Amino acid sequence: MSGSAVTTEKKSWKATASVSLTNYLDSGCIVAGASGLTLWANELNLNSLQVGLLGAISANAFGSAVGALIGGRLADKYGRKFIYTYNMLVYMLGIATIMFSFNFPMLLAGFFVTGIAVGVGVPASWTYISEISDESNRAKHIGISQFAWSCGPAIIFTLGIIFSPLGLLGNRIIFGSLFIVALIAWLLQRQLNESKIWIEDKKKQAEATVKQVHPYKQLFTNVISFKSLLFLVGVYMFWNLVAGAMGFFMPYVYSTVGGLTNLQANMLQAVLWVITAVATYALFVPLGDKVSQRGLFFVGAALAVISWMILTFFDMSWPALWVFVIAWGVSAGISAQAFYALWATELFPTNVRGASQGVMFFAVRGSAGVWSMIFPTILTTLGFTVAGTFMIVLLLISLLIGVIWTPQTRGKTLQQIVEERYGKKVKA
Repeated sequence: MSGSAVTTEKKSWKATASVSLTNYLDSGCIVAGASGLTLWANELNLNSLQVGLLGAISANAFGSAVGALIGGRLADKYGRKFIYTYNMLVYMLGIATIMFSFNFPMLLAGFFVTGIAVGVGVPASWTYISEISDESNRAKHIGISQFAWSCGPAIIFTLGIIFSPLGLLGNRIIFGSLFIVALIAWLLQRQLNESKIWIEDKKKQAEATVKQVHPYKQLFTNVISFKSLLFLVGVYMFWNLVAGAMGFFMPYVYSTVGGLTNLQANMLQAVLWVITAVATYALFVPLGDKVSQRGLFFVGAALAVISWMILTFFDMSWPALWVFVIAWGVSAGISAQAFYALWATELFPTNVRGASQGVMFFAVRGSAGVWSMIFPTILTTLGFTVAGTFMIVLLLISLLIGVIWTPQTRGKTLQQIVEERYGKKVKA
């Protein structure tokens, strides 16, 4: 490898690390909000409707859904770097508002602003990482971003255990740690160069003599794009309905169904996310570009189904809980989210790559918001066995969609993939 090639490789990894902080901040604020929800409710005397509203407009649901719809289009129109120049400032504003909240309207505003910022950043981050990678390491770079996403809950849950004696002050400190990481991310991301693929695509659009079709019209009227949307939403949404509910309600399930203490529940979640991070780094990162993606996806998706079967039908004894935590942790590292992040950046042309992810993320996080309002009712009225069976069915649907329609993109450049799918007149 030549000296210039080595320098380019180092720059791309530095850029991936900088952008991956966005993923850490996404998952980190979701867990920080969920873990401190009871403390905020007690401090501000919140009723169940207010607590539900906080969850619904947070980064775990409608807040990020709306943000993604905005951010995906902005990333295509003004560039990936445009998002990184301003988005972290909005995120820091939201985090600071939460940190210093003293009433419900202030806390609600903080959750919503943070959720919007998270949604705006996600389409640009996965798109940028994919566009600066090459065909031999695209899954590896995406895997690093997913590793950062997994580190968020692992670290935040651990901090939650450490600061739990401080009560609400501890939760404010945890949000303060996210503010510091966001500041570092903003300083690093402002130094990034714009995606060369995006720059070339904008030049091509400027030189085109034919009127450009609106991105959303292109997505929904082009048969290939529309099928890709349906495939990716199917893979990710059904899995995320389970993962999203777990992220927000799993400590509650451990406590109410399994009889665990709050400390035990948080410790289990911390271990689960550590295993997820390790599995992502040890399995998806080195294997994603080298082995059958259909096979790797199947293993991860099957483990997810098995883990919920154990949790649902074998009581919440400690052996069953540990098998569940290990199986789900490994599965989450190599299944739907990692592959969605990869495939979503590969299956669309450059001019709609961000917008397509915005539309899909809107659908996925929006559905998670609705499911988050339904799941507790199912749990309390029909029981955990019924709720767990719902989860198993959702995971099976994601597994079948992913395995049957796995795209054949491994080892191909973005240009090759686009030409194969849309024809040579369309550029990556």
